[in-house]
Amino acid sequence: MKVIKIGLLVLVLAACNSGKKADDQISWGDLDTTASEGPTISEAVIGDILQQIPSPLEISVLLKESGKKYNSGFLNSADNESKYNSNFKKALNLGIYGTDLGYTNIYEQNQDGVKYISSIKGLADGLNIGQFFDIETIGRLATNSKNLDSLLLITTQNFNNINHYLQTQGRANLSVLLLTGGWLEAVHITCNVAASDPTNKELQEKIGEQKVILENIMLLLSFYQETDQNMASLLNDMKQLQAAFEQVNITYTYKESSFEIVDGVMVIKDNSTTTIDITPEDIDTIRSVTSSIRTKIIS
Repeated sequence: MKVIKIGLLVLVLAACNSGKKADDQISWGDLDTTASEGPTISEAVIGDILQQIPSPLEISVLLKESGKKYNSGFLNSADNESKYNSNFKKALNLGIYGTDLGYTNIYEQNQDGVKYISSIKGLADGLNIGQFFDIETIGRLATNSKNLDSLLLITTQNFNNINHYLQTQGRANLSVLLLTGGWLEAVHITCNVAASDPTNKELQEKIGEQKVILENIMLLLSFYQETDQNMASLLNDMKQLQAAFEQVNITYTYKESSFEIVDGVMVIKDNSTTTIDITPEDIDTIRSVTSSIRTKIIS
């Protein structure tokens, strides 16, 4: 099933240069600067979920192809970076900024893109993963959309490199937050565009598909709910979003695969189909809940 490609452009570019418990603020306090208590999630588990979240720019390409103009108002201002003083906020917003960078890139808004590159580097340094980022290379590639096709091929590998590093440092929770922040931003942007274009069925179905991804994200967050109050609070917020998605019905119909010749090569054709039932009212509810959670994260 195709899904929204979350904002991991920043993580795609990472390979260019790679070789405390929660405080009294239960909802959005600090994560330990070095390691978090609680379970270590297998790299394979996160990898399996990542496999379901393809490259970072599909959402931006889809929005551009819908004919909708670039709207910086959908994005988290790059100027907000200095507000994020906890690792919890830094990790979530690094994911958000990755999605925002992908959006600016596909619309060739290079001036805005440069601002996000700077904010991304600042957050990465704050999380002690700045060594994975070559700012000069990031700047060159992110301002030239012609380079993106080849970069997308290594998205998963590069995220896994960062995830492996975080695992060895006892900070797998940051990987989960990166994924969650990027995914939420993609849903936020898509819902806002879809709300202004109620006849676009492709956008509506793309939103409906996220029900499956959300289930996986909820599973990852649940691993930390007993040991980290911030993650538990985020999980509770995400449960509201899960409830909003409950009205979406996804039906998979299996049909036997067949063979066909494509450019002289025999390939297997998947004849199974997926039907997604989602209404404009469902999208409005999802958009509202997503916006509420996002406001907490970026504030």
